[in-house]
Amino acid sequence: MGKGPGLFSDVGKKAKDLLTKDYSSDQKFTFSTYSSSGVALTSTALSKGGLSSGDVAAQYKYKTSVFDVKVDTESNISTTLTFTDLLPSTKTIASFKLPDYNSGKLEVQYFHDHATFTTAVGSNQSPVIDVTATVGNPSIAFGGEAGYDTTSGAFTKYTAGISVTKPDLSFSIILGDKGDTIRASYLHHLDQLKTTAAVGELTRRFSTNENTVTVGGLYAVDTLTVVKAKLNNHGKLGALLQHEVIPKSIVTISGEFDTKALDKNPRFGLALALKP
Repeated sequence: MGKGPGLFSDVGKKAKDLLTKDYSSDQKFTFSTYSSSGVALTSTALSKGGLSSGDVAAQYKYKTSVFDVKVDTESNISTTLTFTDLLPSTKTIASFKLPDYNSGKLEVQYFHDHATFTTAVGSNQSPVIDVTATVGNPSIAFGGEAGYDTTSGAFTKYTAGISVTKPDLSFSIILGDKGDTIRASYLHHLDQLKTTAAVGELTRRFSTNENTVTVGGLYAVDTLTVVKAKLNNHGKLGALLQHEVIPKSIVTISGEFDTKALDKNPRFGLALALKP
């Protein structure tokens, strides 16, 4: 399943991750442990805006199946079952959340050497049906997605995109929000070891004639430390420092500043992930 163009959700993902992943203004602590039987337990505590929350998650892998269960401090129980090759070249994902009995969802992903298709259907009486399709290969891919509300008989979304991926670069264009926005992104690795990267993204919203240009970069100081930064044309500056204190235990410090309103308090986030 690794020879094809990938899922439509992968279009533009590398550039998006560099600009958004691990940036946070919250305080987060994560502790993970693994047993010899194949069970992984993860506890998470989060402080956001003066409010605290947490959850405990368990994951069990058996051959080509993965079982995930998570319980949070609001007594919600989320369960996800993932089966690979239940049918040839497919991945089946079933999820539901209690006590919301209408939150169930079934997704089937089909992988081919030159195309991928996904279909997701909710479990309520009037579900929304989401479909995606991507054709191409790992180097160049075209695709689209659509959501259809069976109650109103209307499309909830439709998006189209193209991506070009090389060993040292990634380029994508996505037309989304029912044609109201277009986003182009470019990611370039500046060395063969991929310790330094630069990214640029342009987003235009046609209904408001608003343009947002964001540039960012990543630099691996050494094998244990990574720094990232980003800045957009609205004056929003973000910075991040990530350091592996001990093997698999990572501390992340990030901050966001409004360079056009320096009198306002900047926002900082701290995340600690421990995996003994």
